[in-house]
Amino acid sequence: MQILKARVEAISPLTEFVYKVLLKPQQDAEFSAGHYLQLVLGEKDKRAFSIASSPSNKQELELHIGASGADSYAMQALEHLKTAHIDGTDVDLEVGLGVSQVRPEQARPIVLLAGGTGFSYVKSMADHLAEINYDQPVLFYWGVKEESALYAKAEMEAWAASKKNFQFIPVVENATDTWQGHTGFVHQAVMKDIISLEPYSVYMAGRFNMIGIVRDDFINHGANRDFMYADAFAFIK
Repeated sequence: MQILKARVEAISPLTEFVYKVLLKPQQDAEFSAGHYLQLVLGEKDKRAFSIASSPSNKQELELHIGASGADSYAMQALEHLKTAHIDGTDVDLEVGLGVSQVRPEQARPIVLLAGGTGFSYVKSMADHLAEINYDQPVLFYWGVKEESALYAKAEMEAWAASKKNFQFIPVVENATDTWQGHTGFVHQAVMKDIISLEPYSVYMAGRFNMIGIVRDDFINHGANRDFMYADAFAFIK
């Protein structure tokens, strides 16, 4: 873990409820794709957020914060960041946390799965895999409730177009008649597309209750637990 101070460079809305935050650390940030950071609000008050940016960009950290409700965990953190941005003060960070970073040395096909703002966790890995010219298949599934929540759809379509072995598959739970892609639950789309998950490494992020269900269903669909990664595993049975 690295303890850093950082300036809040920008806060901008991605959707009605999701905000992009750019932080400039006072020194180079060291982390792996898939790590998270903690925003320190107090000695016993630290808020965890996935790092959306690639580890190659050591001088800027990008967060995607889904925040609604004045007293919510994320909204309180966002207000802390907004205040620091207005005042021009630094925020305190703990960077490089987690055990579910991408492991390209395994040289296995990869499924990246995100529910909602879990997107930021897998986006860092997707960008890193593109930068290192990873040559195994990489399937990026992003599940949202409404199509309007696919705030980075064009960006990820460009990512997929950059390499023959990359695919981006958005999944909309409550799809309209005009939506032409996958519908329903994101992990069920994975199981529909892939006969067996046995050869894959799987990285996933989303609500804890979602991840527990996905883990169990994926194991029943052939996935090897030793090649499944989610920081949520530390908090669920």
